[in-house]
Amino acid sequence: MRDYRRTKLACYLGFVTQAIVANFTPLLFMAFHREYHIPIARLALIPAVFYIVQLFTDFLCAKFKDIDYRKSIIISEVVAALGLAGMAFLPSVFPDPMVGILVCVGVYAVGSGLIEVLCSPIIEACPFPDKEGMMSLLHSFYCWGAVGVILGSTLFFSLFGLENWRILTCLWALIPLYNIINFATCPIEPIVPDAESMSMSSLLRNRMFWLFLLLMVAAGASESSMAQWTSAFAEASLGVDKSIGDLAGPCGFAFFMGLGRLWYGKKGQKMDLTAYMTGAGVLCFAAYLTASLSSLPLVSFAGCMVSGLAVGIMWPGSISLTSARIPEGGTALFALLALAGDMGGTLGPSLVGLCTKSAENDIQSGLLAASFFPLMLVVCLIAIMQKFNRRDTKTIFTS
Repeated sequence: MRDYRRTKLACYLGFVTQAIVANFTPLLFMAFHREYHIPIARLALIPAVFYIVQLFTDFLCAKFKDIDYRKSIIISEVVAALGLAGMAFLPSVFPDPMVGILVCVGVYAVGSGLIEVLCSPIIEACPFPDKEGMMSLLHSFYCWGAVGVILGSTLFFSLFGLENWRILTCLWALIPLYNIINFATCPIEPIVPDAESMSMSSLLRNRMFWLFLLLMVAAGASESSMAQWTSAFAEASLGVDKSIGDLAGPCGFAFFMGLGRLWYGKKGQKMDLTAYMTGAGVLCFAAYLTASLSSLPLVSFAGCMVSGLAVGIMWPGSISLTSARIPEGGTALFALLALAGDMGGTLGPSLVGLCTKSAENDIQSGLLAASFFPLMLVVCLIAIMQKFNRRDTKTIFTS
């Protein structure tokens, strides 16, 4: 009998790797500014390039019906390690250090995109009894990775100084390097037999699939809108400096989101996932309203943290709902879901930023606008429940 515990470990560390590449470089903005004299405004290109390359990677994965999962996931760890390690020396090689930084960001963003697309179906294909709970538990490791990289980096910089950031960059690169061994040796099953998997065009021709894509957009936007603005919100509402804002905001949000995913992964096997996600969407909507409408800073900040608890199930739950109802979707399904989630993750924070600017830098107004996304998620879930209550879930997906 095949031992899938190593597969779980590899996928867990895969999401930790994704958390490292997504959250570590922004912590170095001040180091880049001081050492390379790069204007702060220009550093905004870093997250933009990261998410554009990740979106492009998601799209390319959706175009290919059949992917060698083992080779592709090993490549993801290799390029993630190369991108991180390259950050320590490549900026100094180019006349313009920003070019070297962006090259590294683009390289590890490819790894992040592949991890996002491939780890979920790898776990889905394993013969685990509670796949919905396992999916939630898997995605919780992104949260623990985010908490770990923020806390670990803050501690390192406190002890050894920000000027030694190159050493820490290389240390973080050891995690994807080690995980290459795990993915090279663990059992990996095909998510769908090659002859039965669906192409991207056949998925997109189906109207029902678009409802799941909207669900994923709402999940990504509900999560990222708050996650990317909690640091600024903590600074503005609580009156703390940026270092405390980073710890109290993104780190606290990731911690509560991880708790939500961990709890469902351990206790959710007896619950109806659709109903649970609907309740989480309502709670998230209430948390957004609390954060955006309360005049008490601590109450508003508590709303931010509760929203983290509520959004925990949204991304992995949307994947589980879709894959259970479209079992023949294959790689294209997971890639398109990742693409939709990332689009929501780009759209949500952008809406918060635009509305904040329109309201004369009032972040609460921006968050109020973003409360639309958990409401959108609830509407999608109600539509899904109504649709599947009328038809057999095994025969619904017909052209």
